Amino acid sequence: MWYKRMIPLAPAILFCVMFYGCAGMKQPAPIMATIGGVSGHFKIGQILDLKAGTVLSFDEFIERVSPNALIFIGEVHDNPEHHLIEVQILQALVDCCGPVAVAMEFFQEPQQPILNRYIKGELSEEAFLKETKWKHSWGFDYSFYRPLMLLAKHHGYSVLAINAPQDVVRKVARHGLKSLNADERNSLARDIDLSNEAHRAYVRKAYEQHAHGNLKKFEYFYEAQCVWEDTMAENLTKYLKKNRKKLIAFAGNGHLINKFGIPDRTIKRMPVSMVTIMPYALSETVKIERERADYVWLTADYSPWASED
Repeated sequence: MWYKRMIPLAPAILFCVMFYGCAGMKQPAPIMATIGGVSGHFKIGQILDLKAGTVLSFDEFIERVSPNALIFIGEVHDNPEHHLIEVQILQALVDCCGPVAVAMEFFQEPQQPILNRYIKGELSEEAFLKETKWKHSWGFDYSFYRPLMLLAKHHGYSVLAINAPQDVVRKVARHGLKSLNADERNSLARDIDLSNEAHRAYVRKAYEQHAHGNLKKFEYFYEAQCVWEDTMAENLTKYLKKNRKKLIAFAGNGHLINKFGIPDRTIKRMPVSMVTIMPYALSETVKIERERADYVWLTADYSPWASED
């Protein structure tokens, strides 16, 4: 009879593991974060004050960051959760602090007139994306950034294009600063600081982890990184010297980490109250050093979008 037949041992074990989870089987350890010098573990979804080593509610977090004149918010460019966080923070700062200005790494300074026309309603979104050559000049899905742009457009807030011209940065990465002609050099920050050894070590580590094709010389690559960051810092400084509105700057985490990218280069040009906020994707249990940022928002990690084609 069918009920007297024995299920073979190996399939039975497999069935148990796949569908029920046998008693005594160890479950994967949860992904957590620690803070250097602080006891305890922290989990995805929490907002951390790294200096204090404490967890904040969203309201407490906004209360602490809002008094600053310059607020940096980082991102991993293709992490959708980071973009949701950016919109949430911007909306909260608008609600609590009134008119603000927004600065974005995602646009190059020569594109400023196009941005101005779009914010004023003189360009459709389609024309705006076409004139900025978004897919070529930035490349990440515009839907990630659209809520930020619509929020600024709705309120009529200034949106600043702070990045260096893409073609000039690429030339520096391939041939160095000395290869630029006068017009190209004048499109960048006047002072490019190449002296920060901690920053150089961080960039070198990133450089060695990726293939760079014909970028054979690290020194040129490092010059290009500093061109990006000093030019963005200079463009932020120009705005701050002329305006008193709170300035919220969006850039990739790599430009904000430990503040030795854009933040410190801005402060050197103009002392101003400043804070750095970094969404931090957890893919494994890690230790976060307090110098990384003022505040960290722990998020899930996301693999690059998979194509179905």
